[in-house]
Amino acid sequence: MLNAVGVTVRFGKRTLFEDVNIKFNKGCCYGIIGANGAGKSTFLKVLSGELEPSKGEVAMDKGERLSVLKQDHFAYEEHTVINTVIMGNQELYKIMQEKNEIYAKPDFTEEDGMKAAKLEERFAELDGWNAESDAEVLLNDLGIDGSKHYKLMSELEAKEKVKVLLAQALFGNPDILLLDEPTNDLDLKSISWLEEFLINFENTVIVVSHDRYFLNKVCTHIADVDFGKIKVYPGNYDFWYESSQLALKQMKDANKKKEEKIKELQEFIARFSANASKSKQATSRKKSLEKIELDEIKPSNRKYPYVDFKPDREPGKDILQVKNISKTINGEKLLNNVSFTVKQGDKIALLADNENAKTLLFQIIAGEVEPDEGEVIWGTTITSSYFPKDNNYLFESEDSITDWLRQYSKDPDETYVRSFLGRMLFSGEEALKKVNVLSGGEKVRCVLSKLMLSGANFLIFDEPTNHLDMESITSLNDGMIKYKGNMIFTSHDHQLTQTVANRIIDIKTDKVVDREVTYNEYLGIE
Repeated sequence: MLNAVGVTVRFGKRTLFEDVNIKFNKGCCYGIIGANGAGKSTFLKVLSGELEPSKGEVAMDKGERLSVLKQDHFAYEEHTVINTVIMGNQELYKIMQEKNEIYAKPDFTEEDGMKAAKLEERFAELDGWNAESDAEVLLNDLGIDGSKHYKLMSELEAKEKVKVLLAQALFGNPDILLLDEPTNDLDLKSISWLEEFLINFENTVIVVSHDRYFLNKVCTHIADVDFGKIKVYPGNYDFWYESSQLALKQMKDANKKKEEKIKELQEFIARFSANASKSKQATSRKKSLEKIELDEIKPSNRKYPYVDFKPDREPGKDILQVKNISKTINGEKLLNNVSFTVKQGDKIALLADNENAKTLLFQIIAGEVEPDEGEVIWGTTITSSYFPKDNNYLFESEDSITDWLRQYSKDPDETYVRSFLGRMLFSGEEALKKVNVLSGGEKVRCVLSKLMLSGANFLIFDEPTNHLDMESITSLNDGMIKYKGNMIFTSHDHQLTQTVANRIIDIKTDKVVDREVTYNEYLGIE
């Protein structure tokens, strides 16, 4: 069991949260949520012991092991994949190293033998004889095949390293598991496997994630970092959202009734305080007025941008034809004879065995890359706008956000552009920041603004939720649902894909699967 007792974290004059008291129980999965900068990852660092709180303490039951998903993908470059996973249990890995050193001695002594015997005893207690096979099972389940288990980490691709570090965190059945954004850079199959693993995990899980579907699937509790506090709610993300919105509404309604009562009392007092026959009643009402206290509604850290895509014109019958597209990059054929026709009302989710194939197809549809074979035919009434997965090339100037967005606006008036940016959470001085210093999330909001101003009736989105907080993802999700034009998109956000797409196109290695179904129907999820 893990306890946070009176935990406060301050950085200078800023308090992230104060006097946090949470008991994390065995068998429960706690989802840590909150706006960007609210302190979610900081709280995980406090729980892991990486960061000392300004006040309070974190206590863990004696003999329990805590495991943390590491974020540095290059920390184990000189180690084999299998050893990197086993390092998830530091005590076990240290014993293995010490054993090997002792047995490698040319002058093996009786004292060495006694030490080795103690190590062997503890090694067996930690189930060391099954360590390699257990690590191999985790790696295989996450899609790292046996041919790579004994390679150096430096030989793996970036997305494979992510999986190895996840296997490291899960290895050896830890008592407490801390996961910061575990679904980032995972493919859909690996995310599904992780969901099932955590659902069946019998110990304590504490996870930070922006993936609403994932939180709904695995969490038994939600810990909300907001208002300078961390409050725990039973249930999953949807239950938290509904209950927190209801609580806020009830508080506002109660305040409204109190405000009406205050106004009524004030009017009576003002009217009759000078009236001798009513003076006692006025005095009584003054006392009643003094007793009324409005509930304090603190400002939330959460801010929702206003995302609304409005096409300037209605599309005609002919939308888009993708005919026999093939493309080879660096000797690898990523697209092989891909064909489909977009119909009116289509909102297509694009899937692919190879992540790069999706981006390449989007670039070809958007006219940024020429295919080796085939053609893209647009309808005469169609105007398109493209959200690229890697958008850094759009932000290489030293323009302010206002000047950058003005070039994409039909109305160049600064007041109009600044007003638009305000709705996208760039208010006041924020709108004057130079675009080449923006964070990933700020760049995404800028590109979304560009798409909104385009008035396009066909939108192309390549992973638009990357770098966004949950509030921005929710706003984007709603905007994509309401959009009256056509779109083709890809996203690792399950809930967004399920609620937006009415058609799935899946680019397999040897064929293209095209079905007019929802995402869950395509996956066979009820």
